[in-house]
Amino acid sequence: MNDVRTYDRYVGIDYSGAQTPTSSLKGLRVYLADRAAPPSEILPPPSPRKYWTRRGIAEWLGERLLEDQPTLVGIDHGFSFPLQYFEAHQLPLNWSAFLEDFRRHWPTDQDNSYVDFVREGTCGSAAARSGSRRWRRLTEVRAGAAKSVFHFDMQGSVAKSTHAGLPWLLRLRWQMAGRVHFWPFDGWQVPAGRSVVAEVHPSLWATGFPRGDRDPDQHDAYSIAAWMRQTDGNGSLAGFFSPDLGQNEREVAEIEGWILGVA
Repeated sequence: MNDVRTYDRYVGIDYSGAQTPTSSLKGLRVYLADRAAPPSEILPPPSPRKYWTRRGIAEWLGERLLEDQPTLVGIDHGFSFPLQYFEAHQLPLNWSAFLEDFRRHWPTDQDNSYVDFVREGTCGSAAARSGSRRWRRLTEVRAGAAKSVFHFDMQGSVAKSTHAGLPWLLRLRWQMAGRVHFWPFDGWQVPAGRSVVAEVHPSLWATGFPRGDRDPDQHDAYSIAAWMRQTDGNGSLAGFFSPDLGQNEREVAEIEGWILGVA
């Protein structure tokens, strides 16, 4: 089969919501692939810190996305909240407005800020912008195993990483100023030559790639980049950008977001 790639590079990020934005975390991993080479791990710049920080990843990713190479980025945390959250807090059905409102109440990108500090009321105002663990997005229901973005304190939960990562998405959106397509919020179809940032769920693909000597966090990031490179190369990626949704479902997903790879 001929190579039909749309992107030059593929970035897989396994995310962690632990500690502060400047904490060096073993659970933060970045893998990069390109047209010629499979994924390899990207280590943080030399410093006393052994692992990436959330701030460091955001800065590195911003630099890469400003380069003139169409890049597909998959990040392992929720990009939005269930529709019930918008209704309960009477928020406009607009993703950028949601991110700005969330950051005002959950300033988890500030130095020395923990997600748990906001949850406990030490900073921010979680009580004014909280949700129920019973609320699930349509994409989580469709994915089957995906847990609610409000399901804290359990194995496999993405709640903490989501609440830590959302303000960094807002910063990245400001920095890119329209240069990057945040899927599907900027539309289901991606303009030619545009880099893309999308939500992913590596457990959908991790068992499909030999783990080798990678630890679970490394393998999740590797699997994200490997799957995106593979599906772009065989021509099936475009289908995942247009999941099988009815009109009402599509309108909901344009607010709640969608996990790339969920059909």
